[in-house]
Amino acid sequence: MLKTIEEISPTKKRLRIEIPPQTIEKEISDSLQKLRQRAKIAGFRAGKAPMGLIEKKFGKDVEGEVLQKLIPKIYSETIREAQLKPVDDPVFEEMGDFKRLEPFNMTLLVEVMPKIDGLNYTGIKVREVDTDVQDKDVEDVLGRLREEKAVYEPSEGPLVEGDMAIMDYRFSGGGEGDEKAFESQVFKVGSENMPPDFSRGLAGRKKGESFDITVEFPGDYPLKDMAGRQVVFHITLKDAKKVKLPAVDDELAKDIGRENLEDLKVHIREQVLKSKKQTVLRMQKAELMKKLVESHEFDAPETLVGKELSGLVEEAAARGGKDADLQALREGLRETARRNVKASLLLELIGEREKVGVSEEDLKKKIAELALRLSITPENVIKYYVSRDGSLEGLRHAVFEEKVMDLVLEKAQFEKVDK
Repeated sequence: MLKTIEEISPTKKRLRIEIPPQTIEKEISDSLQKLRQRAKIAGFRAGKAPMGLIEKKFGKDVEGEVLQKLIPKIYSETIREAQLKPVDDPVFEEMGDFKRLEPFNMTLLVEVMPKIDGLNYTGIKVREVDTDVQDKDVEDVLGRLREEKAVYEPSEGPLVEGDMAIMDYRFSGGGEGDEKAFESQVFKVGSENMPPDFSRGLAGRKKGESFDITVEFPGDYPLKDMAGRQVVFHITLKDAKKVKLPAVDDELAKDIGRENLEDLKVHIREQVLKSKKQTVLRMQKAELMKKLVESHEFDAPETLVGKELSGLVEEAAARGGKDADLQALREGLRETARRNVKASLLLELIGEREKVGVSEEDLKKKIAELALRLSITPENVIKYYVSRDGSLEGLRHAVFEEKVMDLVLEKAQFEKVDK
């Protein structure tokens, strides 16, 4: 039934298929026989009407139904015969005219999985980074916990970095529209929410003072109506508060939910170690995947690249907001999409070779892990993936790739490096 395969590219094939007339006639005959058994024809009992009459009455409809049934069936058989793995539905380029007792010809364009020669995924060199937890790591976390538990007390003294300013202000300059005014705004001196000029202008000021601050906003400032402008703020400092940090002692530990300071330090050390190991593991997997892709030369199917690119652009556009330049995003992310597709194809091939499977237990474990991380119920994790993908196959495939990556990492060659 397959007449010819024309190679358009390593991932595109043109198939010319011919369905023999005897195959079509058999299907038509079988369909008419079934119709005969249930058709109601005046003057005849069910199943007794002449075949000629059945064909005259239903023949054209049956011919169309038979072709609709045969074409996908013959296509599937042809794909298996040619040992091709399509990545998308075929595109019908030519469809011959149907005539009874004559072959039916069609030409299809099919995008297929590329052939990957010399697959090698053992002994890939990967950096092994020290994950030891230092005392400074623990002290840094304790410092952040102190800041989270800090309280602010009224201050009559001049503002310094870290103090809280409560102020009324209005501003103008450079922009269009009326002057804007705000009351009882809270700002931490030294905060990166505003350009450094703003904090420098507040430093040394006392409660009750009124003053102006001129601020140059950079061109890439997140608020577009402020970006690139010189703005004069007319400020009245209504109140000032100084930060009071708690002591690093057993009381702080109890406030955080630990038994004492030593217990808190042990817990912090465990969490820092876990975080470092996760960071190193992500780094190693990224390095491994980069080297795996670079060491195998093959074409990525454009259909898959297009789908991956659309997903990346959609995510980037959501982060960039309504001003995102979609065309620029597509151009900038195209190579990333191509690498992602090649990585996925390599993992698929390795998984097949290593007979990696995803059990229901694997899936349940991943759902529970996501539920814990996102602080939602497992049922809501399932609902999310079903609403997004229509099933859990997307999540199942992610678990599959994760298991393959773990397997490849086990076969890697680790090289010790400094942090």
